[in-house]
Amino acid sequence: MSRLAAAVVLALTVNPALLLAQNTVLTVSVPSADVHKGPSTVNPVIGHVPRGTVLPVSRNLGSWVRVVWPDAADGVGYVHVTMGRVGPANADAARTSASPQAFSGPAPATTAIPLLGRTSVGERVVPRGQLNVTPASHVFGIGGLVGSMSSVGATARAWRNNRLGIQVGLTRTARTSDIAAGRVTSMQFEPGVVYGLFDHVSDYVWIRPYVGSVVSFRHQTLNASSPGVLEPESNSSVGFTVFGGTELTFASVPRFGLSADLGYRRFRTSFPGFEAEPISVSIAGHWYIK
Repeated sequence: MSRLAAAVVLALTVNPALLLAQNTVLTVSVPSADVHKGPSTVNPVIGHVPRGTVLPVSRNLGSWVRVVWPDAADGVGYVHVTMGRVGPANADAARTSASPQAFSGPAPATTAIPLLGRTSVGERVVPRGQLNVTPASHVFGIGGLVGSMSSVGATARAWRNNRLGIQVGLTRTARTSDIAAGRVTSMQFEPGVVYGLFDHVSDYVWIRPYVGSVVSFRHQTLNASSPGVLEPESNSSVGFTVFGGTELTFASVPRFGLSADLGYRRFRTSFPGFEAEPISVSIAGHWYIK
């Protein structure tokens, strides 16, 4: 018996996260809380729990908590922290099973004191003052981008039904040439479409690969290397770019999406020696305000 007790104590000492997970719960404080398949409102709702239900928390992700949900394929579900109170388990309250069959009647109301600080495994626990955070949804975002050929600019992206999206960019590029004098600067207005291939949601990151294409309306200006030698020349043209990329959203910053694109572009230029490279690389960030 003493050896068994020593083994249990050693296991809990080596794995304090297990002990913490058993002592942390979310007490539902709204009439009905949605249980999602993943830690985002874009994931399907797989169940509902009534007010007063106590759900054991296996991991705290900041704005979301992972709870036991036997009817899910992987046995877990996700509830937003605005749906209740995250805190230590109340020894006097009977825990309610996470099975939907167990929620036929209202669960007893319980009181939980929110935790502060961080857990021993670095998982953030949300202070009480942060429980009113609005669940993130990626519908419309604005931001900026940087890319090859010294490209910088502003960009906006809107998703519809989590698959088809619209993207608009306004960028400025500048480049020089080894075989021609001067410098070419250009402004591009680039409307286009993107298509999300699938969504992969883990505890810490949401990954969405996509493909897309934009039409580029470009205005170029050639400036001489020495002022006053030649008058600047300008022209306008239309081109296109096809690209593929991935948008990453981290659980700690659910409204921010970081994207990396690799594309092929085709432009016509009237300035010999300043032809655009066909392969483009860009990094963009979007803050989703809706």
